[in-house]
Amino acid sequence: MRAAWTAFVIASLFFLFEFVTRVEPSLAAGQIAASYGLNNAAFGALASLFFWVYAPMQIVVGLALDRYGARKFVLLGSLCCAAGVTAFAFVAAPVLGGGARMLTGFGASFAFVAAMWLVNHWFAPERFAVLSGTVNAFGMLGTAIGTSQLSSAISHYGWRGVFIATGLAGFALFLAALVLLREPPSPAQSDDTPPAAHVRDSLLAVLKRPRVWMIGLLGMLYYMPVNVYGGLWGHSALMATNGLSDTDAGLAVSMVFWGMAAGSIAGGYISDRLGHRKWIVVVGAALTAVAYALVLYGYASGLVVISAALFLAGFFGGFQMLTFAMAKEGLDNSLVGTTVAFVNMVGIAGAMIFQPLVGQLVDASHGDYRAALSCIPVCLGLATLLALVLDEYRHPDHAPGARNAAADHDAAKAA
Repeated sequence: MRAAWTAFVIASLFFLFEFVTRVEPSLAAGQIAASYGLNNAAFGALASLFFWVYAPMQIVVGLALDRYGARKFVLLGSLCCAAGVTAFAFVAAPVLGGGARMLTGFGASFAFVAAMWLVNHWFAPERFAVLSGTVNAFGMLGTAIGTSQLSSAISHYGWRGVFIATGLAGFALFLAALVLLREPPSPAQSDDTPPAAHVRDSLLAVLKRPRVWMIGLLGMLYYMPVNVYGGLWGHSALMATNGLSDTDAGLAVSMVFWGMAAGSIAGGYISDRLGHRKWIVVVGAALTAVAYALVLYGYASGLVVISAALFLAGFFGGFQMLTFAMAKEGLDNSLVGTTVAFVNMVGIAGAMIFQPLVGQLVDASHGDYRAALSCIPVCLGLATLLALVLDEYRHPDHAPGARNAAADHDAAKAA
């Protein structure tokens, strides 16, 4: 089991590192824009190149993991992510900076799906939800803690020095993976299907399942507040609508990520203990909607109450991680990477839609954040309804005890 836990730690740290590189430019937007000679709009376009590579890469990553395993792609991803963030600090031309940002997004695209794939193949099925939630908690804690620490470091040492230090940490992670990470037993080890046939068969097996599409849409609607409120518009809304100061608004928004970290683990633990996913997602999505509504419509006031409500919004929002368990448990083990990658890609695509949409709604309503952000409880309500109509189903590969049963079967055949 040492190899399994080593893989879990390395994969979790890779996801944490990826999340830091994802948000790091926002911590020094003015300095970076001035260094590259860009206005705010051009800087926003430069930073977003990360996602324009990250999102479409998800399907490629999933197919590659299912066909070739995870180790080589964790190495490739961590190396490219570290090289990208380091190059971003050294270059001066915006075009080169854009290339560095795209390289960072390319490397980062391997982190989450590889972590889910390793958890699925190293550990028993009944531990997937809590361990995948723990991986997500690493990323959320990195956002909650790392941003404040990195902001302070940037103010003292400048953004270039901090980005270089981040890159060096990534190279250290690459070396740790090179020495310590081992490949788990999986269908990828014995798959001799020609690559073209593997891509065709895997994509068809996932895309022809209406259940996978529904879970992808459910995950996008459920995760939407994290990207829209926690990741972009919540800070401004709390200042404009709730009258919080800049510092207090930042503290309140960080509660979303603290809550997500706790909720990802708690939701996974409850789900694995009960052996169910659907009703936990239904209740979680509904309670997330209530918590955001308390803040958006003024029922929560004052820093303490607002922070508590946003922590609960993040906590119950953390149950969204169960959508990955629901999706992969509908198909056999040889398709886990492709399935998780597809659901994650749809979720990221939601951010690309709703972040600018809310901005347009704010402009159209003359700065009325309350009206613009009403799409959050609406999306969560739709997520609740989608979860209600989904059946709970587990493929035999993912049923509790399946790993032991497979081992017993192999031992009997060998005897």
